[in-house]
Amino acid sequence: MTPEEKLAEMGLTLPKAPSPLANYVPFKRDGNTLYLSGQGPRRPDGTMFVGKVGRDVTWQEAYEHAKLVGLGLLSVAKLAAGDLSRVEVLKVLGMVNGVPEFGDHPKVINGCSDLFVDVLGDRGRHARSAVGMGSLPNNISVEIEAVMRLHD
Repeated sequence: MTPEEKLAEMGLTLPKAPSPLANYVPFKRDGNTLYLSGQGPRRPDGTMFVGKVGRDVTWQEAYEHAKLVGLGLLSVAKLAAGDLSRVEVLKVLGMVNGVPEFGDHPKVINGCSDLFVDVLGDRGRHARSAVGMGSLPNNISVEIEAVMRLHD
């Protein structure tokens, strides 16, 4: 089963690859390595989920936000690769806009990590950092970036 078929089986569709919000590109390729710019959690209408995790947003809601970011990252990876079966996730950096006492950053970023493994299987397993931030652009709840390898 292809990654695209797995997404369909899960009832998920890839969003349109988002346009950058500033002076950067959505991805940069160096040989077989693909660097994906950080993304936030977008609703279908393009607006973002915002708020501090641990105050305005529960970790469970933020998990779903991270899953949405994962879909956005897969969308950009597909744009770069042409086909998700060529993609292997190497590294994920997940940033959580949490209150100072919030400590469940890994639980939040699991939303993205779980999606990658569910869709890509072993090629979705990756090294990862999940960290808290004092703030994120436009007060988004989560931002995630990724490094991937493209297979021929």
